[in-house]
Amino acid sequence: MLIIIIELLIVLLALYLGSKYGSLALGAIAGLGLALLVFDHGLKPGTPPTDVIYIIVAAVTCAGILQASGGMDWMIQIVERLLRKHPQHITFLAPLSTFFLTVVCGTGHVMYTLMPVITDVAIKKGIRPERPLAVASVSSMLAIVCSPISAAVVAFSTISALNGFHISILQIISVTIPACLCGVIAASAWSYRRGLDLDKDPEFQEKIKDPVQYAFVYGKTDTTLDKNIDKRSKWAVYIFLAAIVVIVLLSVFHNILPAYDTVKAVDGAEAVLLPTGETVSPANLAAAGIVMPGVTEKVPATIHMYLVIQIILISTAALIIIICGAKPKNAVANNVWQSGMVAVVAIYGIAWLANTFFGAHMTEVESVLGNMVENYPWAIALVFFIFSILINSQAAVVVALLPVAYKLGIPGWILLGALPCVYGYFFIPNYPSDIATINIDRTGTTKIGKFVLNHSFMIPGLICVAVSTVVAYLISSVFF
Repeated sequence: MLIIIIELLIVLLALYLGSKYGSLALGAIAGLGLALLVFDHGLKPGTPPTDVIYIIVAAVTCAGILQASGGMDWMIQIVERLLRKHPQHITFLAPLSTFFLTVVCGTGHVMYTLMPVITDVAIKKGIRPERPLAVASVSSMLAIVCSPISAAVVAFSTISALNGFHISILQIISVTIPACLCGVIAASAWSYRRGLDLDKDPEFQEKIKDPVQYAFVYGKTDTTLDKNIDKRSKWAVYIFLAAIVVIVLLSVFHNILPAYDTVKAVDGAEAVLLPTGETVSPANLAAAGIVMPGVTEKVPATIHMYLVIQIILISTAALIIIICGAKPKNAVANNVWQSGMVAVVAIYGIAWLANTFFGAHMTEVESVLGNMVENYPWAIALVFFIFSILINSQAAVVVALLPVAYKLGIPGWILLGALPCVYGYFFIPNYPSDIATINIDRTGTTKIGKFVLNHSFMIPGLICVAVSTVVAYLISSVFF
């Protein structure tokens, strides 16, 4: 047991250090922890989460090409017109805007262009920018579990199917979207009167007595409306949205997908003794595509949905390049593609590390957590949340912990209800979206407090996740 505790500490220390250094360090330092477990402690390496990584690469490539085409600028302009037309409701409209942008694009990092606009609209209306900005930042990341092309949603569907809980992408988002919208609206309602208005805030009023600060706050206008949007940029958006619709429909009507012959082990078949004296299991024979009567057999199998998503997204990126003139070089240089590649490295290291540890000690984990899971299966939501605080990635939480949860015997509908809890990295304000939001608010009202955890995102984040999880749990219990 002492050895297991030491190995768990290695995992936790790797996650902590990765979170501390951020960016690519999340995956790299997880790799260092993996090296210690494999080479020093002799654990069998787990399987890298390649399927999820390929989906992220495809989604990020497609979203990056969309951004390079100017399509995202057009979507931001549409949102900005809405916000400037109804500035008095910005505390509700801003979070809803970032929420739906993430749902459509599959990444929360599209919010960066909109945040200066939200700040500008709030200042011009005399509204404390902290109110809409904090919730908008939280909602943009919470919405990842609501996007049909996000790695977290696709991974949940894929891993669940492998564990006997067959659920389509449409079924997942039919639970998460209404649940998370309830969370966002609840957090927005709490934020509506948060803090003092700018004209009554003594700290802010003292700040703008300085002419330089006054000019900095009031002397500039952040807008995207002055950008000239080419009609081909609009075509890019239509192509992208059509691809999302196709993905959702195919996840429901998967029977129309092409089927191919594959090899699988016959139930009850025993290992085969080769002439060389080696013993080969039916599963290994099937994996090698070898058909042996009574041991393996050929069966038709529909193409996996995670492959369908990759094919459609990569094809969509190609169409946007060819039809809309998007420049791939610009896609690589933008923040959506770069942030997505950081996520790939993080998930690669973190999920592989977790898979190795839990794969080696699943029996011990089951013996320790068995009673808790049997009596309080909903407690897995707390595990998801705590793990997310450490690793800053919803997809990594799903890939690392969902197989473990199924092995512990937790029903799929409970895990679906707990899905919003894979977003917990607002808790420690070191994520790029939170830091960027603080820097964008030129009034200084969005901030990290003296004690670090008393920051602007804490209460909106807790409200969003708590309400979303309760509503998702209720919806899932009724329908699944």
